[in-house]
Amino acid sequence: MHRFWKVLSFAFFCCLFPACGQATDKKLEIATFAGGCFWCVQHDFNQMDGVMSTTVGYTGGHKLDPTYREVSSGITGHLEAVQVVYNPQRISYEELLDAYWKMIDPTRDDGQFEDYGPQYRPVIFYHNLSQKQAAERSKQAFVHSKQFPQVLVQILPEATFYAAEEHHQNYSKTHPIRYKFYRYRCGRDKRLKALWDVA
Repeated sequence: MHRFWKVLSFAFFCCLFPACGQATDKKLEIATFAGGCFWCVQHDFNQMDGVMSTTVGYTGGHKLDPTYREVSSGITGHLEAVQVVYNPQRISYEELLDAYWKMIDPTRDDGQFEDYGPQYRPVIFYHNLSQKQAAERSKQAFVHSKQFPQVLVQILPEATFYAAEEHHQNYSKTHPIRYKFYRYRCGRDKRLKALWDVA
């Protein structure tokens, strides 16, 4: 019975957050990215015109219905990730990729910034062949440019995406002071500026 209510609650949550699973509007498309702390990745994608909604969650692992505590322990195989529902008439997948690269440290696959562990490694999850090819082109461009000594971002097929607990959704908006403190403390922006020379 407990399992039934858990599944029912998850289905209700997905109705509230359409990025969980599929875009309800056929004109919209979905992209999924992992890049360390999902609060930060979600915040940055939310600033982009053409991004209709975002959902933080867990994907790529073997545990059914994982919790934040389980994923952060590194035992589930899941990564913290963000699903992005976007309007391709207003923003292209390639533009999302360009933005994603500048949100992460592509030279690391043991975590991102102060977060260590495979659950925080950078991964692009593609939803179709077009996304796969675009992601591979973008990665190869960095490899050939020799801008970085190594480019360790993985490109993997999409897997079941589990929306994170409600209090993690849009954390930068619901807990702005805590979010700003975390983002400063983790050194994310300082490292990004060093890598990409962005403010």
